[in-house]
Amino acid sequence: MAGSEQELRIGADVGGTFTDVVVVSASGRVWTRKVPSTPPGFERAILNAVAELLEEIGATGADVAEVAHATTVATNAVLEHRGARTALVTTRGFRDVLELRRIRAPQLYDLFFQKPPVIVDRHLRFELNERMSAVGEELAPVSDAELEQLVEQLRSARVESVAVCFIHAYAFPQHEQQVGAYLRKHLPSVQVSLSCEVLRERREYERTATTVVNSYVRPIMQRYLGDLRRGLADLQIQAPLLIMQSAGGLTPEADAAANPVFALESGPAAGVLAAGFTARRLGILNVLSFDLGGTTAKASLIENGQMSWSPEYEVGAALSAGNRRLGGRGELIRAPTINIAEVGAGGGSLAVVDAAGGLRVGPQSAGAIPGPVCYGRGGTQPTLTDANVVLGFIRPGPLADGHVCIDPEAARRVIHDQIAVPLGLGLLEAAEGIHRIANARTMRALREVSTERGRDPRDFALIAFGGSGPIHAAGLAAELHTAQVIVPPLPGLFSALGLLFAGVEHHAALSCRLSGDQLTAGAIAALCDEMQGLMRQQFQREGFSDGDLAFSTDADVRFRGQTSVIRVPVVDSDLRSGNLSNLLAAFADEHERLYGHRSDPDNPVEVVTVRLVGRAGSNAVRKFKRPEAEPVSSLSRRAAYFGRHHGEINTPVVRRADLTTDTPGPLLIDEYDST
Repeated sequence: MAGSEQELRIGADVGGTFTDVVVVSASGRVWTRKVPSTPPGFERAILNAVAELLEEIGATGADVAEVAHATTVATNAVLEHRGARTALVTTRGFRDVLELRRIRAPQLYDLFFQKPPVIVDRHLRFELNERMSAVGEELAPVSDAELEQLVEQLRSARVESVAVCFIHAYAFPQHEQQVGAYLRKHLPSVQVSLSCEVLRERREYERTATTVVNSYVRPIMQRYLGDLRRGLADLQIQAPLLIMQSAGGLTPEADAAANPVFALESGPAAGVLAAGFTARRLGILNVLSFDLGGTTAKASLIENGQMSWSPEYEVGAALSAGNRRLGGRGELIRAPTINIAEVGAGGGSLAVVDAAGGLRVGPQSAGAIPGPVCYGRGGTQPTLTDANVVLGFIRPGPLADGHVCIDPEAARRVIHDQIAVPLGLGLLEAAEGIHRIANARTMRALREVSTERGRDPRDFALIAFGGSGPIHAAGLAAELHTAQVIVPPLPGLFSALGLLFAGVEHHAALSCRLSGDQLTAGAIAALCDEMQGLMRQQFQREGFSDGDLAFSTDADVRFRGQTSVIRVPVVDSDLRSGNLSNLLAAFADEHERLYGHRSDPDNPVEVVTVRLVGRAGSNAVRKFKRPEAEPVSSLSRRAAYFGRHHGEINTPVVRRADLTTDTPGPLLIDEYDST
């Protein structure tokens, strides 16, 4: 390799159906691989793809400077309820906080709604008599006798992981730290998560739930990262392994292994980062990011060039979204995340005729194994991908690097037998029905981040990616009345590419209660200084200097008495000048947009949490060369069905490089990883 090519960065995104790997050289040249995922050993697909790419490039593992990774391992453990055997240790009287949850239901008048099962059984929830007051007074110390008994109980229960969450530990963590040190000494093989190390925020249920989920997935994440690290070492790759967090920044593997709860939404976050980077390159400030992969559809909003964040979300609900839409069906995670709405509708989503004779698509998925019927890997139930093959939207023959070969006859046969015949429809009508129902499901996610947040989608461009996103983008844009659709290069590998746009990022938060005379710039600045000092030390341990760092501050603001908060940016110059008028004005504007009014004369404004984000972006890749165009299918035209109004059209098939501003439609644009 030439000297300019010598330093390589790798982005690897593991999805439920496919694993995407992108390699970028120092000069910006791009190499790609898209291969089927390999559950349960998801690291195998990454390692095989990396080995193939290094051989293709003519490089060795020593040439790799960084591996950035987004994984669904922790998320899948929660969704499939196959996490570690976990215990909870808490203050006496708070054993059932996880079971009580919050008074939330997905439908207001659903009298038969049942809360999801608690991931820690009641016999594995232990109480101690310790107690700290809300002002830091020790009301009851930790008893050594109780700790000895607790260790024996945990040992006999054969737990793999323990979550410790005491009342008021967000502000006064002494008892948690004492118990944590004791458990780590006497149970060295058991993973211990302390709420004061995971989430230093008030709200007992949210703090407990987040710490428990962290404990639940921590052993699984540690085993997975250990297997991946050993596999990379076998390839002579000793470069740092960085994991994408839900909030959109990378973190070292050691941090991700200790606190995996912050990386549950890592794959979707990488896609939104890539969408934001592309939009800025195009000079577009307002975009709807839309990612339709093999298992789920994900949407996010980028407004005025800025992504939106949520302080909490749910995993496992029918619609996973930010805190204003939480319905109580999933596991609550109180962790910073890019505001992403997600529904179970992807290329592998199963299409079925239910007992009432209705056609349903998703949320169940064929996954990577066996996958859609048209893949010829053992699938027997029709999927959205099979429908798109029947409609002519996906080319027959080998896809990507030939790991999958599309069999159109198999797709036609399964949709005819299982969908068209039971419903009394023609083959193309049945396939179009599957396509349109999938669009209706994905519209839930797009509307959640736009119209349901007071935004008009007509003011936004739609940027579509994921293996199936570009196929559905035009139809979705028509329903949203969005005039502009952007399909970036490498749409099917876009999230893997997004991993390389990010630098290392750390988040911290401190609960407070500032209102009236206490709500001053100095009070907020003091909290920022405390968090920033600790965060600088963390960055220094990771090899970054102060010159590499940038910090930003946000505040959770509400009217006193409200339960929900609005996250508002805090401008550093305002803190230095002692002026909070911009903060209060931004809160009023957003409150009016969300709730219809901007002031409450009976209640003052209060800040309940101050959040700090530290970024070290020096390693982020900023230069890319468009990869060479892949050869288009040998067919210059393909029959495609565009609905009853247009019927089946013998449609031209072109390459992206052949597009001109006056190329008439309809067109099918076949690429390496999508259509």
